Amino acid sequence: MKKFLQRYLPPIAQIKSHPSLQFLGERLHDPNLWHLNRRSVAGGTASGFFSAFIPIPLQMVLAALLAILFRVNLPLAVALVWITNPFTMPPVFYFAYVLGSILLRVPPQQLEFQFSSQWFLATLKPFLLGCMMLSTLSALMGYWLIIWLWRLQVNRLWRDRCKKRLHLKNRLIEPNKFGKLENLP
Repeated sequence: MKKFLQRYLPPIAQIKSHPSLQFLGERLHDPNLWHLNRRSVAGGTASGFFSAFIPIPLQMVLAALLAILFRVNLPLAVALVWITNPFTMPPVFYFAYVLGSILLRVPPQQLEFQFSSQWFLATLKPFLLGCMMLSTLSALMGYWLIIWLWRLQVNRLWRDRCKKRLHLKNRLIEPNKFGKLENLP
């Protein structure tokens, strides 16, 4: 998992020198923001997923602030915000609106945009509730999915290592043609 993430994440120096993150100053030099371990990756995933579904501009800054606050992997948190990009935002945010309408038990409004405060207020509550539900649920699911996948990978590597050791042990101690055990070079 660690090698996979290292292959796709941008270099640390590139992120530290990004102009939009310079207001964070020395906080960017915290080594916990750059570690690739189970806790850091799971927390970065949760921060990124949570920020991705919040309907605000500059979601990447929110993800960076959450990553710094919780001292989790910053590059992963910022990269995962791009789940909601200009192509995916309309269906995701419409789903959030429908989800919020279902939770509030109000019928969803027509998709026709009306420039009136009544239409705006009628659609705002379900939309924001749906976005908060998507943010929270995706962050929790992402966190626990990474924890589970990480442990699964560690267990697989441990089993492979044990099999390799057993294979080497069996190979090094074999009976010779007279039935006696001897070590092979």
